[in-house]
Amino acid sequence: MPNTTDTCDVAVVGAGPAGLTAATYLCRFLRDCVVIDAGNSRAKWIPESHNCPGFPSGVSGSELLRRMREQAMDCGTRFEAAEVEHIAAPSDPDGIFVLASGTRQWQARCVILATGIVDKLPGAPWISDAVACGAIRLCAVCDAFEARDSCIGVYGPARDIGAHGLFLRAYSDRVYLLPSDDADGGEDVRRAVDAGVQLLAPGVALEFDGHHCRSTSADGTRLVFDALYPFLGGSTAARLAVAAGATLSDSGEIIVDRDQMTAQRGLFAIGDVVSGLNQIAVAVGHAAIAATRINALLPMAPR
Repeated sequence: MPNTTDTCDVAVVGAGPAGLTAATYLCRFLRDCVVIDAGNSRAKWIPESHNCPGFPSGVSGSELLRRMREQAMDCGTRFEAAEVEHIAAPSDPDGIFVLASGTRQWQARCVILATGIVDKLPGAPWISDAVACGAIRLCAVCDAFEARDSCIGVYGPARDIGAHGLFLRAYSDRVYLLPSDDADGGEDVRRAVDAGVQLLAPGVALEFDGHHCRSTSADGTRLVFDALYPFLGGSTAARLAVAAGATLSDSGEIIVDRDQMTAQRGLFAIGDVVSGLNQIAVAVGHAAIAATRINALLPMAPR
């Protein structure tokens, strides 16, 4: 028989900055909240962030998550270690959601999906080490300021790297596009090249020497980078939301209203699983909006 807990007010799926902020808000609204998390927050990859509000000297992703989790726990948040595999929507507007992970189940009046995004990275055994030391960086918006005036590589399909290269050109005059295929990059690549970004021959081989990423192009060009940004796409848990009644845009993003609620009443989506601007500050804002709306939707908390 499934292991089912009592019904809580809100189940938050994911314990990254978005999910933890939502949990803190909800518990401070005196709501019974459980966070179900598989331990794979994208924020764990951050060696040190310098654009996170309130940390002028920088903060690592793991330290930020530790502090946010502690804050949520101090308010009364309960945590469950599990990967949610399915969310069943209620059969009536005031019904109960059922979340499942194997034989385990949780019941909730509202659900917040805060599962983030999983970056697709080059398939090499040294990737985690390269990310940890800053040789590979995952967010130009976050840390291009720290990479200014350095040698920067932008790696990925030709159609996807031009705009990123152009953005990074504002920070350095040594920006290189490293196409992983031989497709035409289109107008974005042409604009980047016109701005002074250098386009390398396709078919780039990547290496890591313990401190820097290196590239060798098909034409023999070799470069050593201070920072390498891969843009290979990513995956989300949008399928969970769809199974529970949410709808997606043509580009596969979860559609939400101004309060972060999906097409399914009571089901909310926040953070990177929704936003095209994958930023901690954006995720925190989403969480505050969703939690406040949920508190207004639910009956007054009993005293």
